[in-house]
This record gives sequence, structure tokens and C-alpha cells, in this order.
Amino acid sequence: MIAKFHKAKEDGYIIDPGGPWYGPSVKLWGDGSAMREFLHVDDLAEACYTCMQNYNEPEHINIGTGEDVTIKKLAETISKVVGFGGEIEWDSTKPIGTPRKVLNVDKIKALGWKPKINLIDGIRSTYNYYVQEMK
Repeated sequence: MIAKFHKAKEDGYIIDPGGPWYGPSVKLWGDGSAMREFLHVDDLAEACYTCMQNYNEPEHINIGTGEDVTIKKLAETISKVVGFGGEIEWDSTKPIGTPRKVLNVDKIKALGWKPKINLIDGIRSTYNYYVQEMK
């Protein structure tokens, strides 16, 4: 999504204050209602370190935020971070995907770990990295 919104932004858009919007749009699959959980890689690294230090059980342990967000909200957040002012079009002829995917993170939280990077800050840092690497 970051690449799609960035390209649309680079392609340019015009917002006429007295009239309609003209310019590129970003088309995404489904209707945006599916929910997903996102974790920044820096938080994952910290969680892995916490597990190496404090977890020695045979059962698996989930690492995540334990919170989810709709794909629509994710798209709106990425659009805002990227600075894209165009429309988001939802193609409901395409699959929505599994309605909800969120982890039970009780075990990792019991070890004292919790994520530090919220969604918008994670998207912002990922987008900044993306732009830097494109140069």
C-alpha cells in the first residue's frame, strides 16, 4: 500500500477548492472491512530478545500487539502519512480476505513485553525508509 500511495502522490493530484477532485486514485481490493494486526519490526526484535531471555517453555508464544485495525483505516492512515490527497477506491469484486486476524498475546505480555511503536509512527518510519531507499 505504501508503494501504491506514494506512486499516486508522485503522479500528482489536484484538489479544486470550489469543485471536485481531479487526479489519480488508489484502488484496493475488497471493501476495507477486514481487520489485521500490525507490528513494527523493531518491536518484534525486542520481543524476540525478551523471549530469549525469559521464555523457555515448549509451547509457542505469539508476538503481536493484540490489537487490530480495519484495512480501510490502515489505507486512510497510509494515505495521510504519504501525503496523498486523492481518492481511495475499493474494488468489491475482489476478495476481502479473512474477516479478522488478531493474536492472543497474553504470554508475551506476562513476560513484561509490550510494543512501543504505534501504527502511525510505524507507518511513518516505514514510509521514510521506503522513500530513502528509492533514491
